[in-house]
Amino acid sequence: MASSLDPASLDASAQKEAPLGFEPFPVPQLVGQSAAITVVKDIASSIARRRSTVMILGETGSGKEMLARHIHQTSDRAEKPFIPVDCSSLSDTLFESELFGHVRGAFTGAVRESLGFIRAADGGTLFLDEIGELSLVLQAKLLRVLQERVVVPVGDTRPRPVDIRVVCATNKNLADMVRRGTFREDLYFRLNVVVLHMPPLRDRQTDVIGLATHFLNMQASLYGEQAKQLSPEAGVALTNYTWPGNVRELANVMEHAHVLATGDVIELVDLPDRLRSSEANDAPPSDLYLPDLERQAIAEAMRRTKNNKAQACKLLGMNIQRLNRRIQRLGIRTAKD
Repeated sequence: MASSLDPASLDASAQKEAPLGFEPFPVPQLVGQSAAITVVKDIASSIARRRSTVMILGETGSGKEMLARHIHQTSDRAEKPFIPVDCSSLSDTLFESELFGHVRGAFTGAVRESLGFIRAADGGTLFLDEIGELSLVLQAKLLRVLQERVVVPVGDTRPRPVDIRVVCATNKNLADMVRRGTFREDLYFRLNVVVLHMPPLRDRQTDVIGLATHFLNMQASLYGEQAKQLSPEAGVALTNYTWPGNVRELANVMEHAHVLATGDVIELVDLPDRLRSSEANDAPPSDLYLPDLERQAIAEAMRRTKNNKAQACKLLGMNIQRLNRRIQRLGIRTAKD
């Protein structure tokens, strides 16, 4: 989820002294070599230097903000700000001030000018996380900004032009929300230009060990310690788990293990109880509404392996029975073995 930032801190003086007063974020890495994440990387690279609005779909914790940062860092806007906004935290009453900014004296407590999130992102990327959480009132106000590319700060009458690249993310099905009347159709089509699907971690099982090692290295770097290694038993438990909380859950598990491990190796006992439970690994996958991504990932794996299902299974991190079921369900045509 996007970080919660204080719009009041985004004033003009702060912008001149340092880039919005934010700590520099390291160049993001989309860790993984599975076919599922490779498809995402390839598409992201092809659209990174475009100005088109990007919508990222995916389950909670799957890494949508990391993908948004990756797009920003590989674009020609990389030297400009990346401003994440958690739409679920925006209130109707403070929306205009938080997004558009305000001038000094615009309301009680407005003791200085505030840029607001949108103008703070000028020249860079505005990341609207959980866009499906905006009320209809806020959706209408956001639509106008996206159409006209200008904002009017609260308490002012002068429109201020902005040059922003918009990336939004959601774990909701916006098309269904449009049909139910809870999301504006015109805003949906304004946002639905380039769509990327971030795969859930259960469909990236071959990436789990690489991601776990990455998070362990981050913990070691944070505390100035030597990186811990995974024991074979811990590695098996990690790859067998279904990860309902996705990459975010894996990051938390690795922090948990790093804190509890007494030696240089993460043992099975250092992992949370739920990862040592066989019943947890038999849980059915949660909401899957990403058939296009699955189809692309499987087709790409079959192409790379020249329709060798055994090799494709290794790339996809699934067994042959599961691959055959996916091929049949998604109607993928493959050469006869």
